[in-house]
Parts: sequence; C-alpha cells; structure tokens
Amino acid sequence: MEVILNYRTHIVSSLSEIGQPAWDALASSQDKPNPFLSYAFLHALHESGSAAPDAGWQPQFLTLYDGEDLAAALPLYVKYHSYGEYVFDWAWADAYGRNGLEYYPKLLSAIPFTPVTGPRLLARDDTARAALIEVLRHVQQSTEVSSTHILFPPEEHARQLGEAGFLLRSGVQFHWVNQGYADFDAFLATLEQKKRKNIRAERRKVREAGVTLRRVRGVDATDEDWRFFTRCYRHTYAEHYSKPYLNLDFFRRIGREMPQNLLLVIAEREGTPIAASLVVHDETTLYGRYWGALEHVPCLHFETAYYQPLEFCIEQGIGVFEGGAQGEHKMARGFLPTRTWSAHWLKHPAFADAIERFLEQEAGGIDDYIDELNDRNPFRGQA
Repeated sequence: MEVILNYRTHIVSSLSEIGQPAWDALASSQDKPNPFLSYAFLHALHESGSAAPDAGWQPQFLTLYDGEDLAAALPLYVKYHSYGEYVFDWAWADAYGRNGLEYYPKLLSAIPFTPVTGPRLLARDDTARAALIEVLRHVQQSTEVSSTHILFPPEEHARQLGEAGFLLRSGVQFHWVNQGYADFDAFLATLEQKKRKNIRAERRKVREAGVTLRRVRGVDATDEDWRFFTRCYRHTYAEHYSKPYLNLDFFRRIGREMPQNLLLVIAEREGTPIAASLVVHDETTLYGRYWGALEHVPCLHFETAYYQPLEFCIEQGIGVFEGGAQGEHKMARGFLPTRTWSAHWLKHPAFADAIERFLEQEAGGIDDYIDELNDRNPFRGQA
C-alpha cells in the first residue's frame, strides 16, 4: 500500500479484497450508475473465468481509502489482447509490432465485454476523483505497459481525463428513447410510414412461422432456462466461427445474484424453445446484451432482441433502451445515434503523437457521420 494525496492506495486482484458492501455503496453513489458496475456482475465475470488472468484479463483494480472507508476506485485490468472491448485498437497494436515494439500488456479500464457508458472513475467526491487520476498516472508510468485505455466513460469524466493528458476518442451507438408511449402501436405511429410498415411485416413473419414468445423475469428463470440460453448463445458464436466470451457459470451467477436486473425472452415453436435473448435493466434503462438461436427463422432476431424488449420498456416505463455496439439497422427501428467516449494514454512519445493526429482526423469523420445519421431520422417530420 502507498499514501498519495492523503489517501491510502491499494491495488487489488480480486473484488473480494474490497467486499461487496463497500464496492456497491461506492458504485451506487455515482451519477448514473448501472447494473454492470455492481459487485455481482463483475465478480461473476471474474469467478466464472470469463474475465480472468487465464483469459487475458488480469484484474488490477485501483482503490483509495480514507481511513477504513473506500473513497475511490477504478475497475482496471492488465490486458494481453484486445478482445471483448468494442473500441478497436488492433491497428495500433499492429503498428507497434511492425516497429519491433510490444503493445501488450496494456492497462484497460472497462466492464469486460460490455460496451455500455457508465462511471469508471468511481469516487465519493471531486477531490477523491482527482486523486484517483493521479494514482492512475503514477501506475501507468511506473509499470511495464505500453498504454492505458478507459472505455465508455461519461463525457464529463472523459474531459477530466483529457485535461490529465489522455487522448479522447468518440464513437457512435444507437439508443431508443421512450416518449411515454401508451403501447407499441403508439410508438409505431411516430415512425415514417415505410419504417412502420416494415416493422409490422417483420413481426408478422415471426407469427406466421408459428413462433411464440415468452418473457421470463430473472427472479422466475430456472436453471433449465439458463442452460438453454447458454446453448443458444454458444451456438450463435460457433456459427460465426468465434469463441464465446461467457459461460454457463457466469449466467448462473448473475441469475442468482442480480435476478432483479435480468429479462430473458425465449422464442418457442410448437412448445420447443428455439432462440433466446437476455437483456439487463434497472428502473431507468434497458441494455440489449446477448442473443442466440438454434435455428434460423426470418426476423426472429429483431423480434427477440428488439421488439419484445421495446414492449417491455413501454410496459414498465423504462426511459431508454441502449441497443449495444454498432448497428445502423437499429435506426429503422426507432434508435437514434448517441456519441460515446474513450480515453487513451500511450507511453511511447512518437506513437502518442501519431495516434493523436489519427484521432483528430477520425473525430471529424465521426462528426460528419453523426450529422449524416441525423439527416436520416426515422421519425415522422423530424428528418
């Protein structure tokens, strides 16, 4: 341990060293926290082996204590690859390699496999947050890493990191906003006629294929449900020749520890389940997360991963549906572009300069892209 700016600092390799009460108290006190910051979600990732040293995710969380009280914390990993991040730096790693330099290991502050904006610099006040940034700067300078990357922080925290010498990068996601719709038809009525017609046609195809949907709240999900969902999830990864990040142990753990935040949508035909999606939510926001199918049914992905969760948002009065990474196709279903942020520090001065120039050019392209997307607004009379 070390004392910096009157705080006792500690790097921990397991959340159990902090404890659930202290972690959740700090995380829940932040502006706009989300379920992915919870001890239950992060601990499940670690203990299931999904985000663990053997998988290339070595937890190295920074913590600041004021006496015995947790004053600030930063979810931080030593990474040996760039999988599961959704802010792509493969080209940077390749450039390092072509110049005989090692890009890995690097430091990463993110929620593994989760492209959701939320607090990263967890702190009880501005003084503790400033101290946390100073600790991070000390750690990254004194360890054998090429760089530090903080993904999907809120814009305010990104700006603070920019003032501390980090390079800022922006991206685009697509979010749906609930305008107090009485039902799904009321939402459809706000869309352009072509968009409205296409959505109705997609939903009709699913019904005509003999598929029915049932929503299962996390508190009602059985082990059979979790085993079926995991089977769908793994099958869809295999179809894309990819290795799934998550396993049954992870899904069982979150099903047991945070069921109030989970909703399964299960598609069945003739009483046999054939596909499923899993979304995460709190009282204000629903987050599209995972999907899988054992057989192909036209438009079933849209029904299971978008339209059923949209109906759930309307019924529950949930204000925002964050659709996840990428996907312009979401705009035709009422999702609008939203800017996201990341912050990057690179130890090698020449590469830092080169990447700074690249990010300046990229930022102009992102601005133009968002303007272009806004010109294609799917809502009536708003283009």
